[in-house]
Amino acid sequence: MALLTRDFYDRDPAEVARELIGMRLVRRTPHGLCSGVIVETEAYLAADAPASHSYRGRTRKNGTMFGRAGLLYVYPIHGRHCLNAVTESRGIASAVLIRAVMPLQGIELMQQRRQCAPSDLARGPARLCEAFAVDRRLDGWDLTRGTRIWIEQPNDDSVRDQQIAVSPRIGVTSAHGLERRFFSKDSPNVSGPRMVGRTR
Repeated sequence: MALLTRDFYDRDPAEVARELIGMRLVRRTPHGLCSGVIVETEAYLAADAPASHSYRGRTRKNGTMFGRAGLLYVYPIHGRHCLNAVTESRGIASAVLIRAVMPLQGIELMQQRRQCAPSDLARGPARLCEAFAVDRRLDGWDLTRGTRIWIEQPNDDSVRDQQIAVSPRIGVTSAHGLERRFFSKDSPNVSGPRMVGRTR
């Protein structure tokens, strides 16, 4: 596997969001290793700010978004968490939300954490964080280090040879018409509607 470098993240978040589809998210804890193929993402650009956590400026909670590309930005939501890869240069405050993965390794461990059917293990950002044991303690972690949690490119490109569709983001109350959600068109692990998107 090839670990994604900082140059991969240091680009337009929409490009990063699209190219993350088919990459592999890996999480290592003392209890074991979990991994899964990323099948759904959303881009949050600094330019369409109303839907972004950085819209009202830098705070103690969103500070990681203003950091360098390749950091992990983890934020709480309704007692659970969501994980994002920070993109672009320091200070721009853009990121890609990873919404869902197709579980590959550590499925039994994910089931212990989630106590649910295999189809729901990591289908949705909060479920994904619970399955992969991700919380605020990982906020600011450098994804390019290749330890604890990272993203890598599979050696087998067959996983990436899939149709990628694009649609508006899910659950945002502003800039909701922008097509910034990317997903694997045929994946059963996608968290939202699969028929609304157009293929790219």
